Amino acid sequence: MFAIVRTGGKQYRVAAGDKIVVEKLEGEAGAAVSLSDVLLAGDGTDLTSVEGLIVSAEIVAQGRGEKIIVFKKRRRHNYRRRNGHRQYHTILKITAIGDHKAPEKQARAETPAAAEA
Repeated sequence: MFAIVRTGGKQYRVAAGDKIVVEKLEGEAGAAVSLSDVLLAGDGTDLTSVEGLIVSAEIVAQGRGEKIIVFKKRRRHNYRRRNGHRQYHTILKITAIGDHKAPEKQARAETPAAAEA
């Protein structure tokens, strides 16, 4: 199942288990977040109602993006200004869309050769 959610003025297509980078959200790493502004939801080509649908996510990390240089110049006036900016962002892991949860990862099975050694 997938959903299109809006947060931070942008729209993201998400599915259970996905990791996305969004504009800064309040909360510490490990905290649960719910995204209630769901625009569209469906499974394959079938669309479902988004009435009351909530996308659950977990905050993986808070961080900052790459530095962007802001350079202003006015010709023939010896006017130059150079600034840098790093935007704050949040990394989210989508845990569930409505009642559809992300599948649990299988534990890596040991090989017989590794168990004998």
